[in-house]
Amino acid sequence: MDGDVDTDVVVVGAGPVGLLLAAELTQAGASPVVVERRASPPGRQRARGVGPLAAEALARRGLAGAIAQHHPDGAERKARDHGSEKDHFAWLHKIDPTRQDEPERRGVLIAQPDLEAVLADHAARLGVVIDRGAAVTALQDDGSAVTLTIESDGAPRRIRARYVVGCDGGSSTVRKLAGFAFPGTEPIMVGRRATVAVHGPRPLPPPGRTDRGLLMLAPDTVGTFEFDELHLPADRRSPVTAEELRDSVRRTGGVDVVLGEVREALRFTDAAFQASTYRRGRVLLAGDAAHVHSPTGGQGLNLGLLDAVNLGWKLARQVRGTAPDGLLDTYSAERHPAGAAVLHNTRAQSALMRPGPHTDALRDIVSDLMDIDEVNRYFGRLLSGLDTRYAVADAVPTDHPLVGKLAPDLELTTTSGVRRHLSEHTTEGHAVLITPSADRARSAADGLRVISATPTRPDLTEALIRADGAIVWAAGPHHPADGVRLREAITTWFG
Repeated sequence: MDGDVDTDVVVVGAGPVGLLLAAELTQAGASPVVVERRASPPGRQRARGVGPLAAEALARRGLAGAIAQHHPDGAERKARDHGSEKDHFAWLHKIDPTRQDEPERRGVLIAQPDLEAVLADHAARLGVVIDRGAAVTALQDDGSAVTLTIESDGAPRRIRARYVVGCDGGSSTVRKLAGFAFPGTEPIMVGRRATVAVHGPRPLPPPGRTDRGLLMLAPDTVGTFEFDELHLPADRRSPVTAEELRDSVRRTGGVDVVLGEVREALRFTDAAFQASTYRRGRVLLAGDAAHVHSPTGGQGLNLGLLDAVNLGWKLARQVRGTAPDGLLDTYSAERHPAGAAVLHNTRAQSALMRPGPHTDALRDIVSDLMDIDEVNRYFGRLLSGLDTRYAVADAVPTDHPLVGKLAPDLELTTTSGVRRHLSEHTTEGHAVLITPSADRARSAADGLRVISATPTRPDLTEALIRADGAIVWAAGPHHPADGVRLREAITTWFG
């Protein structure tokens, strides 16, 4: 470390996105420091789980077992709260995992506090330092480094880093201080959810859509969705009180209830905003700092974790001086469209949940359409993100249909006949070249691990896969291996 900076990267925010990013940076050879304004993790459930792409990203780092052990409890809670084991679009619970294009690619239901604990342990094993109780109050990017002013225990101090990444949530201080534009749409919906016993009266209205919104009632959970007249408190970050929740139940369900102690209460809206770019000079954004949207459909955590794995290896190469020209700019170019797609579909869900006879008619038609297999798969791809495809072929032209897609946990047969999975070769954060060819193996670059094997799937014989799981070169029975294109892809992505 030279005398001009204190660290390579400061990651602001120790939620799941910040923790995973810090781990990815460390594994790729950079030295990050994480600063977090809260003295301890918040412990609120918030997200229920991660989608298939984020689950696969965590599996590539050896975390599949650690998160999978939470899935049975998470599945039980989801079925209880939603009344269905199927996924939903705008609370139409018809998305059947068994009818999808790739039914084996599944998400994992794990409460956000449990995921944070898993990622904190992962980061700690790698030596990541988390500075808790440290709030960023000023930021200056002078073109050669970024100076942060951080206040902890009432005393300001400065830290200078080559880059800063804001992973500090929807109200991101980093985003505001660095001057990112954050356009979007104001909310038309507010949701509330809490763990609480309902003591009466009886009978309660049935859960589901009402002419005023949507009501969820489970043995120990109450939830509401209200539209247009949102009845938000002056301070939207203030705790949800029993009175606020009771009033919302009365407005949506038309009944006064007696509530017990309110615990794990959440309030959220469908406000949808996205940074115009995820990079300004030496300051970058990831997760909710870059994009906020309705949690309907459970896509936010999946989206943010994929930001982290996309950015980590690229930023590490940038600070190490081994990045090809323009590599860091591909972060925003690739992840901004993915974020925009989620904002788009969550806005559509809010529109389809709005009360009223016109929306009721539209919901009936959409519900009927979801019974058609291809439509069911369309909504499945939409919410899972499995249709994500980066424009990597713009850099190295190819017509293999998997190029630009995020790889599943491929089963591989080694040249010695042993079967392994891709995730067994990527726990240290390497990009990989899967090939049975010794000649192509000699094309390997710095940080690129060669796996002498062949994928077992019929459309793929060889592949170059980045650390974030993106396939950037591929060959198959109908797409012969092109060694020239492979060398171009290696040079493009790894220098």
